[in-house]
Amino acid sequence: MRRRHAVIVDDERLARRELRTLLEEGHAATMHVVGDAASLAEAARIIEATDADVVFLDITMGQESGFDLLPLLGSDVDVVFVTAHDAYAVRAFEVNALDYLLKPVEADRLARTVERLLTPAQGEDESALALTADDRLFLRLDGARAFVRVGDIVAIRAAGDESLVHLAGRASAARAPKGLGDWERRLPERSFVRVHRSTIINLEHVLRVEEWSHASYLVYLRGLREPITMSRRYGMRVRDRLG
Repeated sequence: MRRRHAVIVDDERLARRELRTLLEEGHAATMHVVGDAASLAEAARIIEATDADVVFLDITMGQESGFDLLPLLGSDVDVVFVTAHDAYAVRAFEVNALDYLLKPVEADRLARTVERLLTPAQGEDESALALTADDRLFLRLDGARAFVRVGDIVAIRAAGDESLVHLAGRASAARAPKGLGDWERRLPERSFVRVHRSTIINLEHVLRVEEWSHASYLVYLRGLREPITMSRRYGMRVRDRLG
């Protein structure tokens, strides 16, 4: 089995040293630490210069946020988040079935993480936890990874096996490698509703609904320049939800 190549990113020297020691003493056969970094810029340089495929990423790094490193990582790099106990962060990791370590890192917990990193993923690993508008989803959007608040999703359109996601405050839609059915299974039913066989909207962002023809309506959403067409088949459900 090929060893995974890891980079440790943490602004605390002692924390970097302790995690490196745990990895080197307990998992040398499967994990090789190729470097560690105290800043995001330094981390990006090391990751680019090596064949690192795992990053142990601290969340709070002085004035920096570990999340800002995510867009710079290749799609083949696995991320293990390292954090002090933070309800928001832990909830986000659990909702997304992402691996994380709480400080101080314990050897037994690290062993489970390493085992997971060495086990090939069987499809998309998604948590069974029900989502709320305040939850953060860990998404790949236009090839970059980021946490997105569920409530900031305005609309989602089908694009073959993928989807186009409209986000509040973002001028154009972003492509995500997730089909509309996957979205519909996970998003909170109270806020999100299908208005067309290829479109889901967030009712919290609806400005108004206008009748367009005998067969359809136009739904105007906050932040979208053009309205979305809603078939009459779905219209009654939406009008009932909106009151």
